[in-house]
Amino acid sequence: MVLGKRLQDLREAAGLTFEEAARALDVTHATIRRMEKAQVGLKVPYVEKLLRSYGVTAQEDLDAFLELVREANRPGWWHRYRDVLPEWFSAFVSLEAEADQIRAYEPHYVPGLLQSEAYATTVLRAGMPHAPAAEVERLVALRLARQEVLARKQPPLLWVVMDETVLRRPIGRPHVMRAQITRLIEQTAQPHVRVQVMPFSAGPHPAMYGPFHLFRFPLAELSDVACAESLVGAAYFDQRDDVSAFREALDRMCAQAAPVHRTEAILSGIRKEL
Repeated sequence: MVLGKRLQDLREAAGLTFEEAARALDVTHATIRRMEKAQVGLKVPYVEKLLRSYGVTAQEDLDAFLELVREANRPGWWHRYRDVLPEWFSAFVSLEAEADQIRAYEPHYVPGLLQSEAYATTVLRAGMPHAPAAEVERLVALRLARQEVLARKQPPLLWVVMDETVLRRPIGRPHVMRAQITRLIEQTAQPHVRVQVMPFSAGPHPAMYGPFHLFRFPLAELSDVACAESLVGAAYFDQRDDVSAFREALDRMCAQAAPVHRTEAILSGIRKEL
């Protein structure tokens, strides 16, 4: 998805339409659209022709981009969960793995990257009441595997704003919530994990409509991507105006929520009440 966006940026910078880019490959304009939306795999010869058409001629730049294409074509670790991984969520996991900054707003649940196994199991069972136990177990395993991104040598910055509702809503038995809050306290002790709680007393805020994530990537030329989830899928946004709206909402909420240095005390206080 990131490489597709980069190809789009290069095409637009070169002033070429979908039709003009398609002529370079002798394909339809729809193929170029699908390449940019990561709906098809990227073929190295095709990408090389496109890059040259877009004015990328330095061999080192071509080699670097094509190596990224080869790497992207290798199945990600999440490929082994393809039996339970929805197509829309595969893109989400890919963005999560590639980002160096992940910001999120969550009004309902602890974000997946910070969930305990018992909490994740309870949430997934509630959301998929008709799913076989084996499928839920696979999804829990996927969720736990995603968390390894926070344990890698250079982890992304994870910055989450959670409504107080997330901590007050009972998920499973009390010991499940106590263990989950303990996990949050442990995770927020890490320098690359920041959690802010939006207390009830803060009143309305800019993003009361639902959860979303905002991804930023190591390459400065790659634009941020926002993802807004729904009951049956997710919508991805990479246009500057759209992404700016999500970013501004998060910035305002970070200013409105309890500051990061108060998070541990808030979590500890709620845990004592359970």
